[in-house]
Order: sequence, then structure tokens, then C-alpha cells
Amino acid sequence: MPDAADAAEPAEPADAAGAADPGAVRVASAAGRWIVLTTVLGSSMAMLDSTVINVALPRIGKDLGTDLAALQWTVNAYMLTLAGLILLGGALGDRYGRRRVFVVGVVWFAAASVLCGLAPNAVVLIAARALQGIGGALLTPGSLALIQASFHPDDRARAVGLWSGLGGVGAAVGPFVGGYLVDGPGWRWVFLLNVPLAAVCVPVALRHVPESRDPRAHGRFDVLGAVLAALALALVTYALIEAPAQGASGAVIGTAVGGVLLGALFVRVERTRAEPMLPPSVFASRQFTAVNVITLCVYAALGGYFFLSAIQLQVVAGYSALGAGTALLPTTVLMLLFSASSGELGQRIGPRIPLTAGPLVAAAGMLLMLRVGPGSNSVSGYLTDVLPAVAVLGVGLVTLVAPLTATVLASVDTARAGLASGINNAAARAAGLIAVAALPLLAGMGPEAYRNADEFAATFRRAMPMCAGLLVLGAAIAWATVRKPLVTADEEEQARPECTVHCGIVAPPLEPAHEEERTPGAS
Repeated sequence: MPDAADAAEPAEPADAAGAADPGAVRVASAAGRWIVLTTVLGSSMAMLDSTVINVALPRIGKDLGTDLAALQWTVNAYMLTLAGLILLGGALGDRYGRRRVFVVGVVWFAAASVLCGLAPNAVVLIAARALQGIGGALLTPGSLALIQASFHPDDRARAVGLWSGLGGVGAAVGPFVGGYLVDGPGWRWVFLLNVPLAAVCVPVALRHVPESRDPRAHGRFDVLGAVLAALALALVTYALIEAPAQGASGAVIGTAVGGVLLGALFVRVERTRAEPMLPPSVFASRQFTAVNVITLCVYAALGGYFFLSAIQLQVVAGYSALGAGTALLPTTVLMLLFSASSGELGQRIGPRIPLTAGPLVAAAGMLLMLRVGPGSNSVSGYLTDVLPAVAVLGVGLVTLVAPLTATVLASVDTARAGLASGINNAAARAAGLIAVAALPLLAGMGPEAYRNADEFAATFRRAMPMCAGLLVLGAAIAWATVRKPLVTADEEEQARPECTVHCGIVAPPLEPAHEEERTPGAS
């Protein structure tokens, strides 16, 4: 990063805090490199915690003496608050200052990470994970918004590309680092690692990142919409997770019905607000609606797959945490290397074929995971059982993720690109949340299944075809509904994604808003 040679670079206009003026920073300058560093560090904190946690689950369960439901909540508490509040987080940055909200998010996330790392029991860990999700909802959209607002218009695409690419590298090494920490100093360091990252990120942001706001952001925030969405997801998730242990009890049925009713109330509230967090008008585009349904299918399957596969590799196949993280790495590496090329191909041939073929190939990869079992932890076992599955899955995701993002952007007016991307990202996270809650119930996993290799293997064999079936459903919907939009060359260029590197295992990448776009969530 910046060194003594940077002193020779021309100075850029600075604000009162010493940072360059918003919209004036050049990528090649020292300030530009500092901004990329801090935004990548911030977004990587949230990205790593949503991917590496799966590798740590068996050890967490053993150390804290928890059942499978607590492990599901360890994943879902984070996803719940993140999915429910991510759109509101972007609106807060527009109103109160993107740098300010980003820094608050990083500090909040780090403090919650400390609570996770020191948690004496599962209840505290789950509560701290929910707090982490709130921090993630502030810093995840904020990191991209800072890139968009800080750099000179001529350099914004390059800056977004750097942010996307370096973030992809972080996503690729995350499971490896997580596995190393779990096997070495312990699973608590998966969370405590965020503290030194935040200690670098915050002072760099305060010193080098210019503050920016959206002067058009005014009025009240759609807090009611955000709360209703989060509560609806929470109640449905509770019912699905507790059903295996409690059966059709009054608590399970009551929370399930309550979640559905709150979901319906959320839809009604959003329809009546002047500028809601989730504008119903954006779904007037049939293709946008269809692509979001495809997103739900794809990321529900992926959420369930990665949750269960990390446990299968350790509990049934005998991998260490590091071995399991490394075993799953080829999927992300393939996406890191080839997603940009896939996006270009999708632009040439249209989205229908990639969005149909990609899920089908990914489904084949999930079915190949059925070969994984005792003995798959040898070199030959990895090469014959695990590697083909994760490689085929990676090829499928390479084929579909970049065209999916491009189709989301092309399905709405250019002025609503950032909004469309945010909705798509939140939908993917909600889908993964529901899948992690529902799959153990549907596959018949008992509360102690992850402690017994034979029992978990049997239920894993039932769960993987369900995940694959979701992908096949997504492919069928894509073939029936997706068409290449009839747009001009200029409109096609404006709809082209700026985040060209896609490592969207948990959710598709966020795309920056256009200059004329106003972030939803405030009215």
C-alpha cells in the first residue's frame, strides 16, 4: 500500500478532516489505494464470517455442548438481521454520511465479534451473531457506496472492479483461514480475527476516506418495514428449526402462522408507503420478478448445501476443519478465475441459456456429493469423491451467477440498478436463511444428528437431492420466463455489472447505484 514514493504524487483536494474531496479521488493516488484497502477490509469482515462459520460448526457444537438447532441459529441469527436490515443500512449512509455509517458498522461488527469469541454458551453466541448481522447491514452496502462516492467518475468502474476482485480473493481464502484457526488456536479466533482487521480499517477510513451524503435523502426511514421483514423471517425460522424437537406443538404452529401474517402485513405496509424500503413497483417487471424467484431457488440450495457439506466432510468423512475448508475451496476459486468471462459470454448470448444450464450443472455437482463418506478423506478419496463434486458445482456457479446479476440490472430502469441489486442480494440471503432452517426438518435430522456419523450421513443423502431439486426448479423457471431484454446498445452498456468478479456463495454481489438513483428505505 502507500509508501514514501506517494509523496511525489500530486495532492488532491481535501475536506476538513484531511481526506480528499468526494468524487475527486483517483485510483492511482495514495488516497485511492487507502480507500480501496479500508473498504475491502470492511466488506471482507462480513463476507468471511458468513462463509467460514460453517467449517467451525462441529467444533462449536462440541465445545458448547449444543444440539443441531443451536448450530442452525448460529448461522441464521446473523443472516436474519443482515437480510432484514441491509436495504435500510444503505439508506442510513445516504442520510447521515456514508463514511460515518460504515465506521459505525465496522466498530459494531468488531464488538459483536468479541462477544462471539468470548461467548460462554450457545445463547450468548446466537445473540452476538444477531448483533454481528446488524453491523454487517451497515458496513456491507456502505463499503460499496464509499467506493462509488469517493472516486472520480472516470475511475469509478476501475475502483469497483478492484473492490470486487480483492473481495473475491478474500472469499476464496476464507474457508482455508477459518479451518486453520479452528484446528489451531480454536474456533473463537474465527471471530476474534475481526478485531485487528477493524483496528486497521477504522483509522484508515477516518483519515483517508472523504465523507459523502445524498442531499436528496430526507424524511422518515422505513423502520417499520425493516422490523416487520426481520420479525416475519425470525418467526418462520424459529418454527422450522424447533419443529424436529417439538413437533406440531402450539409454539411451533403459532410462530409459523405469526410469521406468515407478519409477512403479509409487511407487503401491505410496503404498498401503502410513499417511498418504502422494498418498493412493490419494481416487481412490475416480470423478468425482474422471475429472476428473483430463480435467485431464491439457487441460493436456498447453496445455503443448505454449504451448511450440510461442511459438517458431512468433518463428521462423516473424517476431515479436519482445515481439510474441510480446503476441500470446498475449488468452487470459489473457479468463480474467482472465470466469472468475468462468464459475464461477457452471457452478454453475447443472452441470459436464458446460462440461467438454465448453470443450475442444472450445479445440481449435478450436489448429487455427486452423495459419493462423499467414510474414506473420502484420503488423497484418492478426495480426488474421486470430493473434487469432482465441488468442481462441477463451481462450473455451474460460474455459468449462472454473473448472468443472473446482469439480468437483474437489465430488468429494471437504469436509475433503479442499485435498488434492484440490493433487493436481489437480500432475497438470496433470506433464501439461505430459510434453507438452513428447513432442510434438517425435511431430511429428518434429529437434534443430535451431527454427533452421529451414520445418522448424519443418512439424512445428508436425503438432503442433497432436495438441494439439487431446487436448482432444477430454478432452471425450469429460467427456461420458461427469462428472455434477453430488447434494449439499445447504450442501455445494455449501462446495465453491465461493475462487479465483474463474482464469488456469490452466500449472495450475489451488490452493484453500485447510479448517480440519479436514490437509495430506498427513507421516506
